[in-house]
Amino acid sequence: MDADYQLIIVGGGPAGLSAGLYAARARLKALLIEKGAAGGQVLTTDRVDNYPGFPDGISGFELIDTMTAHVDRFGLEKRFAEVVRLDLQGQVKTLFLDNGEQLRAQTVILATGARPRNLDIPGEKEFAGRGVSYCATCDGPFYRDQEIAVVGGGNTAIQEAIHLTRFAARVTVIHRRDELRATKVLQEKAFANDRIDFIWDTRVQAIEGDEDGVTGLHLLGKDGTGSTLPVTGIFILIGVIPNNEMLPLDQLESDEAGFILTDTEMATATSGVYAAGDIRSKRFRQIINAAGEGANAELSAEQYLAGQAEHT
Repeated sequence: MDADYQLIIVGGGPAGLSAGLYAARARLKALLIEKGAAGGQVLTTDRVDNYPGFPDGISGFELIDTMTAHVDRFGLEKRFAEVVRLDLQGQVKTLFLDNGEQLRAQTVILATGARPRNLDIPGEKEFAGRGVSYCATCDGPFYRDQEIAVVGGGNTAIQEAIHLTRFAARVTVIHRRDELRATKVLQEKAFANDRIDFIWDTRVQAIEGDEDGVTGLHLLGKDGTGSTLPVTGIFILIGVIPNNEMLPLDQLESDEAGFILTDTEMATATSGVYAAGDIRSKRFRQIINAAGEGANAELSAEQYLAGQAEHT
């Protein structure tokens, strides 16, 4: 069975666009498929202040618009469609689209990303990017000398709470249990930090604000007692969910959370298949490492294609 493409990239965030740029410059017969607007989570980021080359910062929308324009300059083929299933076994990989169409490729780069685990409470969507954040590394500097909250009790939440004390005047950790799940070392650091407070056995019921952003949180204690916490920002750090619903995990290797395992060159356990960006199993999820991984994945795919050509 002949392949329609040398490479198909699934996902149009920074990893997918970076892979697409390299593929287009290499003059591969390549296709990028994105089910919605290109950009992924970056589109919900009000301001990106840590991407090299933009000393004054740039909005998430503008950054993706710039990346897309760069890709378009080299003529990468793009399609807006949803991949509902993949068969990654064999030399030719098959992608099944929501309209019933099937596409075949010699190599595939999975750049489907991940999404934050939400609280699903009133105000969360309304103030996303305006006081509601899911990434302390990304947005911490915007909260200098302000009072903010962190929701969560695991390693990520406590690590980020400690990180946020570099900027915020006070960080209040809100946890639904009466003890943290983070490692003891992290707990000790957090408890010793005089800029971190804790509210136990409590859930955030709603986020309120005005035209300028978040102004406070409505809390509900385990005993049924309600209260209000005035803050200008809330970091929801209760985990991320991989966008892997369409992926054949039985043909790949993944960690216990469902993120795809790769080697250092982005190769998965399946020959000719690579993963890049937030869908990978890794510790840090940043725009810059997603873009670098996308480039790395494409270069690995190129090398694989060259090897296949030598044996035909």
